[in-house]
This record gives sequence, structure tokens and C-alpha cells, in this order.
Amino acid sequence: MPSSEKFRDHVLEQFNGKLLEGGFRVTTRKMMGEYILYADGKIFGGIYDDRLLVKPVSAALAMLPGAKKQLPYDGAKPMLRVTNDQIEDSDLLIRLLDAMLPELPAAKAKKKK
Repeated sequence: MPSSEKFRDHVLEQFNGKLLEGGFRVTTRKMMGEYILYADGKIFGGIYDDRLLVKPVSAALAMLPGAKKQLPYDGAKPMLRVTNDQIEDSDLLIRLLDAMLPELPAAKAKKKK
């Protein structure tokens, strides 16, 4: 089931309601009915079947104790589920992203054709 634009817009509003510490804005890219989440050009998670999932880096594991690991789609690596209550806490989301960004790999350079 593809994710709804309404849910995506709500998640973006929670992240972008306040500027992140580094001045980053969260953006999305639609891919096969789902949304990949980016901050500072780095992928940190996605919206899959109207669920917010983030990469299980150590900062996310520390800030989301007890978070369930779920598959975004068949064959994918497990990610951490951000609960609906946590989504409503925009301060938590911003702190989570600020903590995660240093642990995420830099965006890959696009290959020239």
C-alpha cells in the first residue's frame, strides 16, 4: 500500500516546523509510492506504508529505546519504527535527526553520463 501524501506532509511539517540546529530542512523523494527522507543530502529514513522508519544508527538506537525494527519492504534491511506519539513530538524528531546526521554517510556523487 503506498504512503499517503497527507501522512508525508504531516511528517515534513513536524520536522520542518522549526529549523534544525544546523539549518537543515527535511525533504523527500517519491520512489515507488513511498518517500525517501533526506537532510543535508543524506538519507536518514523513509515513509513506508504510512510508517516513519529511520536508519538504525547508534544515535537513533539510543534515542528510541525499545523501538521496533521493521522492514520497509521485502528484501530491505530493517529500520527503526518511529511511533505516532513520537512523530507528534517535533522537538524529539529534531534532536533525533541532529544526533543521527554525523553518523550517516555523505551523499554519493552522481555519475556523469
